[in-house]
Amino acid sequence: MKFAVKKALSSSGARVGVLEVGSCPAPIETPALLLATRKGLPHFISPELLPSLPSPDSNLLQVSPLHFLEGLSTTTISKIGGLHQMLGLKQHGIAAVPRDSIQCLPESKAATRLGASFETPCGRLLIKPKDYIEMISCMKPNIWASLADEVPAWVSEKRNKTSVDRTLRWLDDCISLYPAAGSIFGAIVGGTSLEERKRCAEEVAKRNVSGYWIGGFGLGEGIDERPALLREVMDILPDEKPRLTCGLGLPEEILQGIAAGIDLFDSTYIYSLTLGGFALTFSLDKSGEQHNLQSDQIGSDSTKINLRATAYRKDMSPILENCTCYTCQNHTKAYINHLLNVHEMLAQTLLEIHNTHHYLRFFHVIRGAIQDGSFEEFRQAFLESRREHFKGEAIST
Repeated sequence: MKFAVKKALSSSGARVGVLEVGSCPAPIETPALLLATRKGLPHFISPELLPSLPSPDSNLLQVSPLHFLEGLSTTTISKIGGLHQMLGLKQHGIAAVPRDSIQCLPESKAATRLGASFETPCGRLLIKPKDYIEMISCMKPNIWASLADEVPAWVSEKRNKTSVDRTLRWLDDCISLYPAAGSIFGAIVGGTSLEERKRCAEEVAKRNVSGYWIGGFGLGEGIDERPALLREVMDILPDEKPRLTCGLGLPEEILQGIAAGIDLFDSTYIYSLTLGGFALTFSLDKSGEQHNLQSDQIGSDSTKINLRATAYRKDMSPILENCTCYTCQNHTKAYINHLLNVHEMLAQTLLEIHNTHHYLRFFHVIRGAIQDGSFEEFRQAFLESRREHFKGEAIST
């Protein structure tokens, strides 16, 4: 793995970089989205449809090694040749992160000094560094994050300190157990404690890691708390290494993370939208202005539409007129509405293709705004349009 910063804004921490991953045919520009997967593949998109997504933007996949605790053993995966060989995705980069915000949630109360606890499809499990490294060495991902003791926002200062101590100890264990590992991202935790976040970042920065995984977000902290926590960490981390975070999935949260200097995002937002029958529709103009949609007709807001709504039963237009995704080029709102109403899984497939394509384009627009120095203007316009929408909703109700 190689990473280089192309441009960083002096007005904020936002930056554009280039990430080269061995198996990817072309460099990936950052800030970038890691596509959330279930056992290595997007939830509803089959392998033959992956090429329909923007490339190389869609070539970086996030997996949780804990998904593979059911099914094939890690030994079998190793004999096959790792995840790339097993999945047949030899031109995709794979980033392994223990936490998955849908299937494998951290359980701080059950964690011990021996390992981290997770709620998984196999029940609650205690994962020790040795167990975790065995999974990583068998799966052979391009990038992997170290084991972390993530805690929710409401724990005590003492518990925050314990989480940092454990995470640092497990990082050292991971490095010593798998010294041949190429691209390990050291985990940085500390809950909502500025002091512990800073201490963790300072210690991880001393280790021989290829990047940083900013953990512990999306676990109950307020959106207004995050800027200070992120700033405390970013001020310490060296600029030349990439930064990954989990738990920031909404467009507003993505913009917040990018403004702080995050390069890679793992998000379950697309999956959640798709499962609910929603399609992303927010504007990709650099002005940040949203489409003027009538939410009382679509049961939605200015960023997405609910294709289960009866208003789309006879709507023969695509989700978005100017969208170049496979779904919009070949199918109508009426067809997807029908598929949803008859519980046909093709509806989720078409929606996930559109939502993934749209969100990847969102990141493309953001990178362009950083390149031309208009990121802050774009961000403020986007946030303001969202505030105006919800203000209008409150008045109308």
